[in-house]
Amino acid sequence: MEFRDLKKQYQVLKTDIDQAMLDVAASGAFIMGNPVRELEQELAEYVGVKHCLSCANGTDALTLALKALGVGKGDAVFVPDFTFFSSAEVVSLEGATPVFVDVDPRTFNIDPKSLEDAIRSVHDHMTLRPKAVIAVDLFGLPANFPEIRTIAKREGMFVIEDGAQGFGGSIRLPNAEGDGFQLHRACSFGDISTTSFFPAKPLGCYGDGGAVFTDNDEWASLIESYRVHGKGSFKYDNVRIGLNSRLDTLQAAILRVKFKAFREQELTAVNKAAEYYTQLLNGMTKFIKKEIQITTPYIPENYGSSWAQYTIQLSVPSGNGSFNRAALQAKLKAKGIPTMVYYPTPMSKQTAFKEVHSFALTPVAERLSNSVLALPMHPYISREEIRSVAENLINVL
Repeated sequence: MEFRDLKKQYQVLKTDIDQAMLDVAASGAFIMGNPVRELEQELAEYVGVKHCLSCANGTDALTLALKALGVGKGDAVFVPDFTFFSSAEVVSLEGATPVFVDVDPRTFNIDPKSLEDAIRSVHDHMTLRPKAVIAVDLFGLPANFPEIRTIAKREGMFVIEDGAQGFGGSIRLPNAEGDGFQLHRACSFGDISTTSFFPAKPLGCYGDGGAVFTDNDEWASLIESYRVHGKGSFKYDNVRIGLNSRLDTLQAAILRVKFKAFREQELTAVNKAAEYYTQLLNGMTKFIKKEIQITTPYIPENYGSSWAQYTIQLSVPSGNGSFNRAALQAKLKAKGIPTMVYYPTPMSKQTAFKEVHSFALTPVAERLSNSVLALPMHPYISREEIRSVAENLINVL
């Protein structure tokens, strides 16, 4: 069993992917060829924003966003304490200070109340300027952007949506008329939003890739320049210090094929898989020892997930004794079932950030790091495989 079965996906899409790769090889346009612009247009239309600019990877996408917003030394950027390293790494690389914020115990995303506490602490105890918040759409679920944007507007801060795992997620928000709801997609919620096309992401290529989304013409122009060595009117007119961060034509061509499948079938399939997991696990928990508790993923009303991961929480509610997650993983691996831990260490505990202070307590992030377990999940997983995972997990517990 594969944790995320990219081999099966390739077999399903093989004819179209092979042809797309052959077309690029025949064209000779390996850098910024037509498929790049076509992909950017398709993604912008799907997300519902004016500009999509592709780049070399998701980390660069965040870096380009920070550069466009002018984030630098003396700025505080608020980042969830439970996420992948790059969400805060990019802040330090720009000379700014990441301020770690606790997360919601049910959604795993940044907690608005903890965000307010962290902002207050920065105002009271530091000379830093609250500049931006990077809200991560963890495991495919968009963050609580209605509340985050309200807080950011009050504080005069920018909102950056880190949608590396969130592409395809959604929130139904009240429409302008106030008589109904309108679907808004992930990568449209930030002043600038980003995503990653790392192979294991909801929409992944066959290497590294990323994209930046915004409605702001000025920021889009800056990002267009920054991603190609700070170019001006033409390639050899360099007006600022930039990056070499372009999406290869080959990756764009592959992504166009995979994006079609994502829209037409994969997003629906992965949501059905998650629903079946939840149904089985919630129904089977009565068979495990009462000392151990399984918490299945929570999706708030009017939210939709793209299920980059299906992550459960395993805990000992009484507090008497400890849960050996590594032993559970080993036993499942022996049965041919791969699992992963995202993430075993909170950001504030990473060695690279030992000199950075959170300014807010993050007990939820600490607890999640010790209790989460991600199960095999992808659009092509079968009901039989899901049942096998659930039954073996329950049997071992």
